Amino acid sequence: MEQFITIILRTIFFYVLILIIFRLMGKREIGELSILDLVVFIMIGELAIVAIDNPKQSVTLTSAAMILLMIIQILMAKISLKSKRFRDLIDGKPTIIINRGKIDEDAMRKQRYNFDDLLTQLREKDIRSIADVEFAILESSGSLSVIEKMNNPNGEPKEGDITIPLIIDGAVEEENLQRINKTNFWLRQELKKLGYRDIRQISFCSYENGKFFVDILDEE
Repeated sequence: MEQFITIILRTIFFYVLILIIFRLMGKREIGELSILDLVVFIMIGELAIVAIDNPKQSVTLTSAAMILLMIIQILMAKISLKSKRFRDLIDGKPTIIINRGKIDEDAMRKQRYNFDDLLTQLREKDIRSIADVEFAILESSGSLSVIEKMNNPNGEPKEGDITIPLIIDGAVEEENLQRINKTNFWLRQELKKLGYRDIRQISFCSYENGKFFVDILDEE
């Protein structure tokens, strides 16, 4: 009976502790969890299960380990906010699977993503035919973002672009520049025309349908 009560009390304690830890780590949708988030969540869950199953396991030591994992996750999240390279290393980059209606088989192979995966995720978004898709982007979370083809009033397909980030956190995205057949020199010259001379002061710059969107870094 004593052991039964101990298990109940431990379960309640770790339930509350885990709720507090997850709340402190920030809000994320399940589908948006990064690999780092998943690793931390799994480890915290395993620590709690071991401590509940084994009454001899120290509650203090287990709680300390869980809090340490929380601190590590928060620190990593802060680093990822400051460093685009770190984000790419941990979360990976989004991959364009369908570009202007054309399937990129090479990108699918690199992501180990097959046509069954593609068709399944398109059906989940109520898209019946690949022919209706202008762009499909496999996000770093594994979800598929889809932009359908638009039509002009006469029913003919209307061409459009997706937002292409050219600068993130003051760093030029060379890969995206190559995707639109532009150079670093072209980007700098175009931004100078708009009055932006120091790329390091730009937090985000995108290019869509021939137009720039520029956001300046907030002063700390």
